Amino acid sequence: MSLLETIHGPRDLDSLSDEQMLILAAEIRRFLVTEVSKTGGHLGPNLGVVELTLALHRTFDSPHDAIVFDTGHQSYVHKLLTGRQDFSQLRLRGGLAGYPQRSESEHDIVESSHASSSLSWADGISRAFTLTGHGDRHVVAVVGDGALTGGMTWEALNNISDDNTRRLIIVVNDNGRSYAPTIGGMARFLNSVRTAQTYRDMHLSSRAAFDHLGSPARAFYRGVRGGLHGFLSRFTNNEALYSNLDIKYIGPIDGHDQAAMEEALLQAKNYGAPVIVHAITQKGRGYQPALQDVADQFHAVGHIDPETGEALETSSAPDWTSVFADEVVAIADRDRRVVGITAAMLRPVGLHRMAEKYPKRVLDVGIAEQHAVASAAGLAFGGMHPVVALYATFINRAFDQVLMDVALHRAGVTFVLDRSGVTGPDGPSHHGIWDLSILQVVPGIRIAAPRDGTRLREELREAVAVDDAPTVVRFPKGPVGADIPAIERLDDGVEILHCGDRRDVLLLAVGPMASLGLQVAERLADQGIGATVVDPRWVVPVPKSIIGLAADHRLVVTIEDGVRVGGIGTRVRQDLRAAEVDTAVTELGLPDEFIDHASRSEIFEAAGLTPQAIARDVTAMVLGSKIPFARREAEPAAPHASRD
Repeated sequence: MSLLETIHGPRDLDSLSDEQMLILAAEIRRFLVTEVSKTGGHLGPNLGVVELTLALHRTFDSPHDAIVFDTGHQSYVHKLLTGRQDFSQLRLRGGLAGYPQRSESEHDIVESSHASSSLSWADGISRAFTLTGHGDRHVVAVVGDGALTGGMTWEALNNISDDNTRRLIIVVNDNGRSYAPTIGGMARFLNSVRTAQTYRDMHLSSRAAFDHLGSPARAFYRGVRGGLHGFLSRFTNNEALYSNLDIKYIGPIDGHDQAAMEEALLQAKNYGAPVIVHAITQKGRGYQPALQDVADQFHAVGHIDPETGEALETSSAPDWTSVFADEVVAIADRDRRVVGITAAMLRPVGLHRMAEKYPKRVLDVGIAEQHAVASAAGLAFGGMHPVVALYATFINRAFDQVLMDVALHRAGVTFVLDRSGVTGPDGPSHHGIWDLSILQVVPGIRIAAPRDGTRLREELREAVAVDDAPTVVRFPKGPVGADIPAIERLDDGVEILHCGDRRDVLLLAVGPMASLGLQVAERLADQGIGATVVDPRWVVPVPKSIIGLAADHRLVVTIEDGVRVGGIGTRVRQDLRAAEVDTAVTELGLPDEFIDHASRSEIFEAAGLTPQAIARDVTAMVLGSKIPFARREAEPAAPHASRD
């Protein structure tokens, strides 16, 4: 039996010797490589926090002491140490989540995978412990150095320092990277600490000398190490960074030196006031393929060969991100006003190709979506046209800036929302299902949802041509698939994809749901029901031709990959009422709830967004309806159908 198999909870670590801890760390790394290579997941970040997490659970008593991870993608080792060692279904339906999840364990607290919020959580938890008479309980926030680029961390630090009686420890997991290398002034400062030759020389030479003298000397080395770090922190001016905040600083610590990490955390635990422990770690530690991956050090992987790190799943079809990446460069070639902005996701959102060709015209602001959007408004005022590329789930964080900085000032800013709709295995905080509902309330905004690669290129060019209002181009995760041709294009850009023999049902498919709409139409035809399938292309505002088409059909069915509440279907219904068109409307989309991790197909099936389910329900509506086939001109309005 391996040592890892004997660990059923954190207290099982207490009796292990230093040698056993080294063995356990090696076993954990082998386990992670073996298991994550089968399912996919966040590999590099977890390989880098093995000793750090072991030290946390040896020093603190979870769940009595609260441990918060920012972000949760670095929590796999935490899961292993808290009794969750079945990774066979990691990020698959019914299996372990890729982030902390309260339903899995009492040791998990914060489920959201949005960065830079952990210090606010820790501040609130520690205040609650004090107010409820549990001031002896510690709160530990493990924050990646990339999260320090987010403004929320500094807002929290400002408030954490106003009460020096709380037992709050901030562990900065500093590997020089968020998804990609961390950027900005804070990154440069931490990098100067991480790479300071004086620190490296003194640390390595002193450790080598004491190791040469044997175990007693190594114990003495650990004893003087705190004093060495104190001296070096003054030398590197770390103390100056935090002194005005009244937060004690310990470090920098070698995050892969188990004994040093435990000693630093024990010092922080016994201090009795807020402490920052600065641990320097290596993303992808112990796995050579990850260390050789310059782009992101295996931040997230699919199915890979555990020996070589080579991907086992390859596709020749381009994905949505790569289509955008190529087209934005082509647009930048023609228009020197175009600049790209992203928030620590340069490669994942496809701006890396533009950055390679036009490095001065692409800005990576770090994990600071609010700043990205407000800065874009300023760039627009100065005569540029910013293209802000984010994951759809992260636009939620900058809604106020979209509304008050961009839209209010009628700034020409284009938002490109990657991973819109259902993303699948990353779970509820990563699904991009809220943008359509949230953004369409912004006055003057225009939202495009391309159905295929050709339409993405077209609509992106159209979006960048708008200089007096915000525009949005949204697309999902994964391969683009084949183009879907139109049989007719109307004056306002709406494209008709299919016309049935009769005008019974108007299927309005949002973006990539066009393929689903065509499959539904085929099944309706088998039941003698004629359907017209349209792609609005620009879904907000609702094109005028949609109103006319709706008036000529018995039923309108909208199909979207966002939440139904406040979605495009709701907007269409409102516009039909305003135009006094009485055609019934059924809105199909995702439920207004947090959707657990599962595959896209499983999530769509559960939501009833399959050809069979939609065709069955629409058939029942049409055949069971008393509405005559000819459109009524003077009769009372038909009841508005709604899918529950």
